[in-house]
Amino acid sequence: MNTTPMKMTYREACRQAIREALLSDPRCFVMGEDVGKYGGCYAVTKGLLEEFGPDRIRDTPLAENGFVGAGIGAALTGLRPIVEIMTCNFSMLALDQIMNNAATLSHMSGGQFAVPVVIRMATGGGRQLAAQHSHSLEGWYAHIPGLKVLAPATVEDARHMLAAALADPNPVLLFEHVVLYNAEDEIDPAVTAVDIAHARRRRAGSDVSLITYGNSLPKCLAAADALAGEGISADVIDLRVLRPLDIAAVIESVARTHRCVIVDEGWKSGSISAEISARLAEDALHELDAPVRRVCSREVPVPYAAQMEEASLPQVSDIVAAARGLVNPG
Repeated sequence: MNTTPMKMTYREACRQAIREALLSDPRCFVMGEDVGKYGGCYAVTKGLLEEFGPDRIRDTPLAENGFVGAGIGAALTGLRPIVEIMTCNFSMLALDQIMNNAATLSHMSGGQFAVPVVIRMATGGGRQLAAQHSHSLEGWYAHIPGLKVLAPATVEDARHMLAAALADPNPVLLFEHVVLYNAEDEIDPAVTAVDIAHARRRRAGSDVSLITYGNSLPKCLAAADALAGEGISADVIDLRVLRPLDIAAVIESVARTHRCVIVDEGWKSGSISAEISARLAEDALHELDAPVRRVCSREVPVPYAAQMEEASLPQVSDIVAAARGLVNPG
C-alpha cells in the first residue's frame, strides 16, 4: 500500500472520486450538460467519456428540469446517478424535481421508495462570472427536509464525500465552490473515507469561534493566523454538512470560546448564518459572553467587476475585524 501523501487539486480529487465510483459500481453513471466530450464546465469530468463511454458519461440537453428529473427516475429504478448541474443558479430550473420529487418521495411512500441520487453543482463567487453564475444558494436547499446538503471545503473532503453520498439511500446535494477547484493539498493515503454527518474542527482556539464552510474556510484559517498575531486565539469549525447541521459541534466550540463569528458566503437574510444564530439563541444563549456576529455577502446580485465582486463577498479582513470587535470591544 502506498503510504506517501499525494498532492492534488480539489478538481482532481472530485474527478478521482467520480472515477472510483464508476469503477466500483456498474449502476453508477454521470449525466449533465457538457460532462462528456467537453469534460465539464470546470473540467471535473475530463477524460471520463474516453474511459467509460457514452452509456455511463451522458451529455444532456440544456434542460435542468428534464435531466435532473431523469436522474431521480433512474435512482428510483435502482441505479446510482451522479447528476452535474453547471452552477447552482441554474438548479432553480430543477427546483421542482429536487424539492417536490427527490426530497419527498421516500416520505410520501412511507419509505417504500428510496431516491439515492447525488446532485453535484458549482457554487459561489470570486471568479468574475457575474450574477447568474456566482451565487451561493446552498442555504436554500438546507431548508428542505428530505435532502442532505454537503459542502466540501478541503481536497480530502472533495476526494471522499462522494462515496459516502452515493451510499446514502436519500438524495444528497454536493456544493463545490468554484474558487476551490484550483486549490491544492496533500491527500493522506491512509484516509479512505470521511463521514458526512459531522462538522470538523480545523483549528483549536480559546477566544472566539469562527463557524464556516466551503470557500470561507481558507479565509477563516487565514483570519485565524492574523488574529493569532494580535494575541487572539480562534477556534475554526468547518460545518461540512449544512443539512442536517451538526449544531452540537458549534455549541461545543462556543462553550470553549464564548464568542462566535459565523462566516457564510450566502446573503445574510434567511441564511445558514441566520439558522445557526437562532439555534445558539435557543440552545446556548448562556454560553455567549457577547452577541453573535455574522460576516456574509452583501445583499446584492454578485457583481462582475473584480473590485465590486471582492467587496460583495466575505473577505479575511472582514472576519478579522468582526472577531477583534468581539474579543476587544473597547
